[in-house]
Amino acid sequence: MRIVKYLVGIWAVIAIYTFFSFLSGPKGIGAYNYLLAERERQWDNITNLGILYDELEKTRNNLLYDQDTLLIHARQLGYGQQDERFIRIVGLGYAKTVPVAAGSVYTAQNPEYVSDFNIKMVALCAGLLIFAFLFMLELIENRSR
Repeated sequence: MRIVKYLVGIWAVIAIYTFFSFLSGPKGIGAYNYLLAERERQWDNITNLGILYDELEKTRNNLLYDQDTLLIHARQLGYGQQDERFIRIVGLGYAKTVPVAAGSVYTAQNPEYVSDFNIKMVALCAGLLIFAFLFMLELIENRSR
């Protein structure tokens, strides 16, 4: 019966380490949920890039195959045909075109978790405290006899 008391300390170390690793360790539930949310953000970014690609593809096709669209964009850039004359109004400058966004760079963040070393230290300290407590109880029990 005496040795079982001390095995409780070892069991506590294993149980605490397993519990904290499962919840907040590098491969625990917290890191897993963070990575699932990160995956959703990546899919949203890919969807937005797909929509932007479709818009740019339409604009490209219009510029390649539609003469009127090409003339409108050329005029917005300040170009004209040979027989055209321009009247420039001082202070207005060229017509401002809406800049086309080519997407944004999305960088994934590392999940936040408690390091394995810290979990091991907490489990070891808790196990030693339990072991010391049981040892003190045995000493008090022996003194009272």
